[in-house]
Amino acid sequence: MTLLALDTGQEARATRRYWRSALFWGVVAVLWAGATLVAPAQMQGLFVGAGLLVGLAAGVRWAVSRWRLRRQRRFSDALGAMVALGPHQQYLSDREGRILAANPSGKAAANGALSLCACLEREVADAEALVEGLLRRAEQGGKAQEVLPRRDGRLELHVIRLTEGYFQWQIERELVVADRESTGVPRLPMLTVSAKGAILFMNAAARDVIGGRRTGLRDVFGDAGPRIGEVNTVVTERGGQHCLVAEFAIGAGRREIYLLPTETPLPAGGGAQFEGLPVALLKIATDGRVRGANRAARDLVHRPLGPDTDIGTLMEGLGRSIQDWLAEAAAGHGKHHSEFLRLTRKDREVFVQVNLSRAVEEGEIVLIAVLSDATELKSLEAQFVQSQKMQAIGQLAGGVAHDFNNLLTAISGHCDLLMLRHDQGDPDYGDLVQINQNTNRAAALVGQLLAFSRKQNLRPEVLDLRDTLADLTHLLNRLVGEKVRLNLIHDPELEAVRADKRQLEQVLMNLVVNARDAMPHGGEVTIQTERLHLRKPLERDRATVPPGDYVCVRVRDQGVGIPPDKLQKVFEPFFTTKRTGEGTGLGLSTAYGIVKQTGGYIFVDSTEGEGTCFTLIFPKHELYERPVACKAPERPAPSVAPQGGVVLLVEDEAPVRSFASRALRLRGLTVLEAGSGEEALEILEDPDLAIDLFVSDVVMPGLDGPGWVAKARQRRPEVKVVFMSGYAEESFADKQARIAQSVFLPKPFSLTDLTELVLAQFPPPAPTTPATAAPQEPQEMLS
Repeated sequence: MTLLALDTGQEARATRRYWRSALFWGVVAVLWAGATLVAPAQMQGLFVGAGLLVGLAAGVRWAVSRWRLRRQRRFSDALGAMVALGPHQQYLSDREGRILAANPSGKAAANGALSLCACLEREVADAEALVEGLLRRAEQGGKAQEVLPRRDGRLELHVIRLTEGYFQWQIERELVVADRESTGVPRLPMLTVSAKGAILFMNAAARDVIGGRRTGLRDVFGDAGPRIGEVNTVVTERGGQHCLVAEFAIGAGRREIYLLPTETPLPAGGGAQFEGLPVALLKIATDGRVRGANRAARDLVHRPLGPDTDIGTLMEGLGRSIQDWLAEAAAGHGKHHSEFLRLTRKDREVFVQVNLSRAVEEGEIVLIAVLSDATELKSLEAQFVQSQKMQAIGQLAGGVAHDFNNLLTAISGHCDLLMLRHDQGDPDYGDLVQINQNTNRAAALVGQLLAFSRKQNLRPEVLDLRDTLADLTHLLNRLVGEKVRLNLIHDPELEAVRADKRQLEQVLMNLVVNARDAMPHGGEVTIQTERLHLRKPLERDRATVPPGDYVCVRVRDQGVGIPPDKLQKVFEPFFTTKRTGEGTGLGLSTAYGIVKQTGGYIFVDSTEGEGTCFTLIFPKHELYERPVACKAPERPAPSVAPQGGVVLLVEDEAPVRSFASRALRLRGLTVLEAGSGEEALEILEDPDLAIDLFVSDVVMPGLDGPGWVAKARQRRPEVKVVFMSGYAEESFADKQARIAQSVFLPKPFSLTDLTELVLAQFPPPAPTTPATAAPQEPQEMLS
């Protein structure tokens, strides 16, 4: 190879222009001389003079060209010298990457190599693919470059296309840290890997462990690839080698993979190896004492670590003895020793995934623990578990409430039947009243369960919360007592909402009662309403409120507050901080269920010693109708039983069916009973049977109420329906809307509720004389 004086092409072009000019003027001179010789004598003087002028001009032009050529050569020599004496490697290559020339730095670095692939293969894995890629990009775009990260700095390659088929290479090395091997401090084996799994760089320690260079992760870890934070079997020239693997991203999809050989003696200076790693590592003795920790581990644990620090004081939540866990890992039992633990930090809750692997240091077994921050993962897991728990409790509550309502209907109904036979002077009448009253209390408790499970029947209407609170103020003042003041603050331009007024009043009463109980020595409860406009989503407490217009209600007290560890549990059913007998733990869960079923949101903020604030957020309702005062529905006046009225009663619960049939027969109706929808359809197969009214449960095994009624209506479209149910599953109001001439009776219901609603479905009977009135059973009269 020879020293290359870099030719930029300008010198060659100047030389070509010089010789073309010389040839042109030479031809002109010969032609001019010939023309002078053949010209007439009187014209020869003129030709000679003109020739001298042309020759003088040609001479000046030649002198200028000569001066430009010399100047271009001097510039080319200077540029070549600058490149030749520069600190970076410079090469001239062809399309195949063969080295045609090099400067002294390049010649020294090439060390006899005839191609750039051979020159770079000692420093770059898969050098052939790298060189081919750079040449292809330079051929297409005129230039190309590649920056390769190295443990001790980086390697920059620049390629420029000069002329057709020739390329200039410049290779620069930038060192950012001193070579630690030269200082006597051992280095961990490290691989620099691309996003596609190609190995871009291997330090000397990695080459020593593996036994040479490799081009891809598959050559080192096999087809399965590396398992980060665990012990992997690395493919080496000496066979399989167990190594603990850690990974650190360095940008642009590249990452550094560190290998820590295990089951072999650790090199001296193991603490220095750990310190600079970006992965949290602990060196633990088999008795649980922490022997070493790198900077990342100390930052994660967030407490000082001494030689006597026990691993059991740093983390908790294993569920078994930590010593047994360490002993199992030290003995090599099992393949995986990974656990999720909670650090004993006081500033915040942090969960870590701890992977243990064996190593040998100075003939003694130690454990290397890799700590990975799993706080976000555990938080997502907690949210999922909480949602699943609330869903499961809701399903359980809804199912229990439905079955319990059937029992309450039977108890209440048969109690009503007994009360028909006893007047107020009867000694047993007081006991019957107590049974009836406690049945009603149980029904209210079941209503709370249904509210939590969000399976109750809502009757939404357009409300102005200012009017709702004004109607409720008298009752709320009685609830809070004399020690507590009630303060109402309203937004004068409050928007309307659409909700069930009765249920919304229940929510407000529950919150006010809780506020009163939180202030045993008195205080002030403030209920504030205001408009709320969200320009961007509101995210808090695992819920997201989308942008839009809302109506906000805040219930604030000056009580003792709620501890932070209990704040997220207040909406769970049966959770209460009150003493036994003072509360059921369903008040806030009921409020939560009602608000969510209405389409709103409920949040709580509390500070111990200062008070608690519950925030209700309801979507603004576009006014299709004006808010009006809700009037209680008027009950139809009891009517005389129609002559010959026939009712088909379908109920799967025998006690409820027994009570309902007796109650209807007392009013002179003929009752046909069926225990299922299928049995009801069999009864209706008789075409001569006249039925005036269907009374059916909604939820039954097999065909449900709406299902069998829809089939029966195909032949008897004129028959009206009374549906009854403990709860309306999947919003029964939607199904009821598709069934014409139907009404709904919620369980539990009394004898009077049932008979009045059923009789209201019949047309008023014609006037009758006492002699033709329907006979009544003796001693059983409706109250």
